[in-house]
Amino acid sequence: MSASFVPVPAGSDFPLENLPYAVFSTQNNKVHRLCVAIGEHVLDLKAVSQLYPAQVQKSLQAETLNELMGLDFEAWDVVRTQTQKLLTKGSELDQNVDLKAVSIIPQTEISLHLPAQIGDYTDFYSSIHHATNVGIMFRGPDNALMPNWRHLPVGYHGRASSVVVSGTPIRRPLGQTLPEGAEKPVFGACKLLDFELEMAFFIGGKGNQLGEPIRVDEAWKNVFGFTLMNDWSARDIQKWEYVPLGPFTAKNLGTTISPWVVPTAALKPFLLDNFPQEPEVLPYLRQSVPFNFDINLEVSLKPADQNESRISKSNFKHLYWTPLQQIAHHTVTGCNLRPGDLMASGTISGETPDSYGSLLELCWRGTKTLELPGGKTRKFLQDYDEVIIRGHCEKNGLRIGFGECVGQVLPAHPVPQ
Repeated sequence: MSASFVPVPAGSDFPLENLPYAVFSTQNNKVHRLCVAIGEHVLDLKAVSQLYPAQVQKSLQAETLNELMGLDFEAWDVVRTQTQKLLTKGSELDQNVDLKAVSIIPQTEISLHLPAQIGDYTDFYSSIHHATNVGIMFRGPDNALMPNWRHLPVGYHGRASSVVVSGTPIRRPLGQTLPEGAEKPVFGACKLLDFELEMAFFIGGKGNQLGEPIRVDEAWKNVFGFTLMNDWSARDIQKWEYVPLGPFTAKNLGTTISPWVVPTAALKPFLLDNFPQEPEVLPYLRQSVPFNFDINLEVSLKPADQNESRISKSNFKHLYWTPLQQIAHHTVTGCNLRPGDLMASGTISGETPDSYGSLLELCWRGTKTLELPGGKTRKFLQDYDEVIIRGHCEKNGLRIGFGECVGQVLPAHPVPQ
């Protein structure tokens, strides 16, 4: 691929082959608008929308990605191809000094926002290593996976209103818990607050009508792009409340996503075979095309007044269930998906302890201690801890990154008397 006229530093997450989408504003222009990242800058898509084919211009002038997501995959390819052309040395944009001056903006001068209006949010439970670890903790090794787990992508409907963009603080929640040995619950601040290393994808395309399933081998047309996620979890609240209907207030306190949405097309060089599935799944979940990716993931923890340190290193490839199977199962009942809906992977853990995607696993339900630099230790998150999730693909000198997904824990509100 030709070089961009916008400088791209070595090791950047955002080369010309990536071009992740985001929604931004500036100090001088508070209107939210679309951009793509290129090196340490962004291209304001609204400012250059007139240089795109007429059928996509309106979507590039919107304040969220929903309208662009609502086009089909062929239109996404048109936008991506034209964007790469515009950013190439000698292009129409490169030669337009005035337009270049207003449309190429340093990332240090922008504020980033939620990339889409999220109508619905579904969280899956797709990592076999995570599911096995949690099952061993609570049910023992002989009954680690529930009987249904290898037959369908387990998931639940999350709370879209509390999905927030990276950098938004997360308040330690209040709630009911049942202390060890107690017969009655108590009310107070969560004591076992945790992160969950996840990835998520946004639904795009025309969606499906109520009552019409999406076939597994057609589901790729509905995957607009991927983002990093931290699905914060109040473990002690969840333990008391989750029977029989599953997570509720333990999970609705906040879900953090990166502002950057990496297009599926940018990940094609990093395609892998799907995770082996045994026993064979039912016909509606049998996927004939690969849709698994070699995405390196890591989590760092930064206590107050201390440098960050990496505490986990995992990979998207550990997911047992693919996004296409998740879509097929989600819609097999006829449930209708809409552009901007968010689908999350669930915690992504690898096979080894240093690749576990939560403190619940890293500290094995509080029986182990996580050692941090400077003599600090953790079993669960403390107030003012900052969790930083990063992800990137790298192969043959090409790096495609996802930026950062960052959130800091704030103290709980006082307990009402």
